[in-house]
Amino acid sequence: MGRVEDSFAQQGMMKTLGARLTHVGDGLVRIAATVSPATSQQHGAGHAGLTFSLADSAAGYAALTQMAPDMEVVTAEFRISLLAMARGEITAEGRVVRPGRRLIAVAADVWAADGTHVATALGTMVPVPKPAKTDT
Repeated sequence: MGRVEDSFAQQGMMKTLGARLTHVGDGLVRIAATVSPATSQQHGAGHAGLTFSLADSAAGYAALTQMAPDMEVVTAEFRISLLAMARGEITAEGRVVRPGRRLIAVAADVWAADGTHVATALGTMVPVPKPAKTDT
């Protein structure tokens, strides 16, 4: 397993949402999930929190693919425009727009399986030193 896959496997939120890592490339990551009763809103469509979480994580992991092994990233700012209701299987594709030593500009798009463009997002990730492992 690679660095992104290892980190993804530790994310409680992604497990809660039933999300799956479907692609990891240099500066490009895709994460998919199926809208379920647990992740939907009152109209039966995917909750905005699901869409946002997938987009944020995909963009953050895209940034991580370009970081040194002793570094991680955290989200400093992330904004999303919801374009259509999320239904069925949705996939967030995160990508690095501009890498940097202090700030990494990222973007993400979320698509439904039928080709509907569900959301588009822009954000900023900040490189941080990888925390030391602790015995807990």
